[in-house]
Amino acid sequence: MCKDDRVAGAPGNGKLVGVGVGPGSPDLLTLRAMDVLRSADRVVAPVTSPGLPGRAEAVVRAALPEVAVHRVVFAMGGNPGTAQAEAARQLVSWLSAGETVAFVTLGDPNCYSTFSSTAAAVLRLDNSVSVTTVPGIMAFQELASRTGTVLLDGTERLALVTALDGPEKAIEALQDPSQAVVVYKGGRHLPEIASHLTRLGRDKGAITGELLGMQGEVVSTLGSEDMPPAGPAGYLLTIIVPPASRPMP
Repeated sequence: MCKDDRVAGAPGNGKLVGVGVGPGSPDLLTLRAMDVLRSADRVVAPVTSPGLPGRAEAVVRAALPEVAVHRVVFAMGGNPGTAQAEAARQLVSWLSAGETVAFVTLGDPNCYSTFSSTAAAVLRLDNSVSVTTVPGIMAFQELASRTGTVLLDGTERLALVTALDGPEKAIEALQDPSQAVVVYKGGRHLPEIASHLTRLGRDKGAITGELLGMQGEVVSTLGSEDMPPAGPAGYLLTIIVPPASRPMP
């Protein structure tokens, strides 16, 4: 296969491509993503330990077993900026040789992704690097599809927020009954968010999905009579809350 001119590298003119691989299921990897991964000089995946495959790596290996994947370690704990700088230096060592490096990430590289801050760290070291992205299907899209949830209709609006630092932004977004709300990375705050959903009368129709397309996947509906009280969940939890103004089926 001839390399696509969009991603082909030349000595001294490295290209860094953030490739979204979807929420976890290999059959949600797009044709464009597969083309870029096959044609790149090097495919790299973020991991927390050099001996353990990351989730994005697992998607690529399942969909494209013939593609070699190199691991870039983002050590947990300590100073996250230091870990990211070290990862950027490793990437630059390949990019400065003119390689096209495809950096894989769950979901989409431009939404709550390791890629954006990593690319910024790379450019601080070498601003001649070309940075592009390949969009990926996001977890909330897969969750809506899997559960038959109409996320938006007509003139409805969407608030996409993260609860990584606490539930406050999610709770604030939920105050507006006219908008749909998607909450990312809020698993440990699920009990508090669920409590506010109940108080606001927005628990009926709210959907949660964890580890979509991966081992241990859990999809459930908040507010149903047979559901136990919501307890803390994992990091890769997605919550969808449809607009309160829409009649529930």
